[in-house]
Amino acid sequence: MMFPLARSALTSLRILGIQQIRARQSHRKHSSDFHDKYGNAVLAGGTTFCVVAWIFVTTQPGIKWNLSPVGRVTPKTWNDE
Repeated sequence: MMFPLARSALTSLRILGIQQIRARQSHRKHSSDFHDKYGNAVLAGGTTFCVVAWIFVTTQPGIKWNLSPVGRVTPKTWNDE
């Protein structure tokens, strides 16, 4: 139970709760921006480009990947001349 003075002070301040703010914003007409119009298409296009690029690079027969040089690297002989 609130004191009448505290209750009147809170109602006079008009502090809105998060639920009230969301309800007020949801009734407003939302104007679409660039992300609403093209966001999914840009995301799908970028994903497709990256996947195709990686598939192209990894399937090239001329690339030697040489992932680990262990056992393949031999030191050259030293020349003092």
